[in-house]
Amino acid sequence: MMRKKIVDILPPKSFEEKELKEISEEVEVKVRPQRIKITAPVPPLRKVLIAISGLLFLAAVFCFFTLSKAKVEIWPETETLNLTSKLTIDSAADEYNFVAKIIQGQVFEKEKLVSENFPATGTFLKEEKAKGTVRLYNEYSTSPQILMATTRFVSAAGLLFRTPVRVTIPGGTMDKGKLVPGEIDVEVVADQAGPDYNIGPTTFSIPGFAGSDRYTKFYAKSFEAMKGGSKEGGSRVTEEDLTKAKNSVMQSAKAECEKLLKEELGAGEYSAGYSFLENALQTEIVETFSKTLAGDEAESFNYQAKAKSKTLIFKQEDFENFGKDFIFSQLAEGKDFYEDSLEIKSEPETINLDSGKIILSMGISGKTYVEIDVSNLKQALRDKSLLESKIFLENQPYITKAKVELWPFWVRKVPENLDKINFQLRID
Repeated sequence: MMRKKIVDILPPKSFEEKELKEISEEVEVKVRPQRIKITAPVPPLRKVLIAISGLLFLAAVFCFFTLSKAKVEIWPETETLNLTSKLTIDSAADEYNFVAKIIQGQVFEKEKLVSENFPATGTFLKEEKAKGTVRLYNEYSTSPQILMATTRFVSAAGLLFRTPVRVTIPGGTMDKGKLVPGEIDVEVVADQAGPDYNIGPTTFSIPGFAGSDRYTKFYAKSFEAMKGGSKEGGSRVTEEDLTKAKNSVMQSAKAECEKLLKEELGAGEYSAGYSFLENALQTEIVETFSKTLAGDEAESFNYQAKAKSKTLIFKQEDFENFGKDFIFSQLAEGKDFYEDSLEIKSEPETINLDSGKIILSMGISGKTYVEIDVSNLKQALRDKSLLESKIFLENQPYITKAKVELWPFWVRKVPENLDKINFQLRID
């Protein structure tokens, strides 16, 4: 019985082991997919990084061969060349002629009329005598009475007047046994100037008859006030006033005429490219005028002057081209000229604006240097480092200073492509 029990127990045990095995296998199947999910993303990320690195490398190579460049600045050894020459500006010339040392000119002129008022500085005392009309009476007889010119008449207040002309007082007439006085109206003038003689109507006696019976029989009366007597100061134009005014207005006319000429040259059709010499500008006064004369009574007066300014204008380009051409004509073989260093000083030797010709003494200077073969320098600098390039350039006998720049920043040598090497000449 016992064996049967043992036998009976074995199948269940075998079943249990089988069941556990199947469960175990089922568990393994479920776990494996989880391990795959964890390791799967790694290969794609590595590929992306490699691809990016490759693109950056290609970009760097592209920039190196297409964008890299070198900027080379050199300062050559220079010397100043000083020359002298003559140059003629001629209005009769048709064009610039270097061989004949002639440039074309053109006469340019302007006129300006200036009018100014000036104060009169002279003074005077203006005196006027009072005048008026009196009626003379003859109560002495029927005979006329002659009074000489300048006969005196004294007013009741003692002021003296005179007749400017000879006067005849008619004789009186008899009417019923009575004498009717003869009478005549005459002009009298005060003996002295001043407003004190502007007196009202009054009676006048004749001092010439004093001491005789005629004194009371010959007399005069005024029926209106005397007028015009005055004493006052006034202004008068002097000869010195006129002289000063003339000099002043001439100076103003010259200055304004020259200003007008320069303004028109600076703003008109000649403003572009034309020039003139300040010391070859001539101005003259062609007319002066004033209606006032010395001694005229006035507080102010007017004076006028007309000026004419004239010069010879020329093209600045022709002037500078002559200087450049002259320096080039005097350069030694193997030398070059830095045109921006050109300096020209000129002084008129003869000026004849009537004929339209000026001869100038010229001082011409500029910086010269040994001709530089840029192509050979580029060939020599190919594939050199910054230090090697700088040493090479500064060891050249005609170069005093050099500067080399590479671009972009990671470039360490001068490009082999000559078109990528840019040379610039520097003249201090």
